[in-house]
Amino acid sequence: MKKEDKAQIIELISAQYQQTPNFYIVDIAGLNAEQTSKLRRDCFEKEIKLAVVKNTLLKKALENVENDEIKNIFTILEGPTAIMFTETPNTPAKLIKKYNKEGKEKPALKGAYVQECAFVGADKLTELCNIKSKEELIGEIVTLLQSPARNVISALQNAGEKKIAGLVKTLSEKE
Repeated sequence: MKKEDKAQIIELISAQYQQTPNFYIVDIAGLNAEQTSKLRRDCFEKEIKLAVVKNTLLKKALENVENDEIKNIFTILEGPTAIMFTETPNTPAKLIKKYNKEGKEKPALKGAYVQECAFVGADKLTELCNIKSKEELIGEIVTLLQSPARNVISALQNAGEKKIAGLVKTLSEKE
């Protein structure tokens, strides 16, 4: 491969990282054409960008990242490597877990870099599945913020004509 081609690939990986900083490193070696096509289709449906990369080029692309945590990923850059870029941090983990439940060994998780944290090893798959997306976290926060307001409104409605007395009673019972 020419030096210019390598530089272009490094640029593409860096640009993809800038666009979607969450990525998983997986091993898909040994999959036949049909299995690879199905995996690519599943990734496309879940808005995951799957690419097979050379380890040295991936390492060079990631060396420019300011976070020291990403250097933990360098230890798993051996053998055949594919990279899954994603906006939603847990989607690739759920996809890999689905394949594992179907009895398939591949794709096999090598590691991931999600929300500026490195996860090294296949044993981190369950932990990665449990990571919440930004939308899920916002939803939980909104629910928590709405809960006290709902309690006050409920107390006012239950008090009937004695709204103030009911509210005072409800608040005193909470203490």
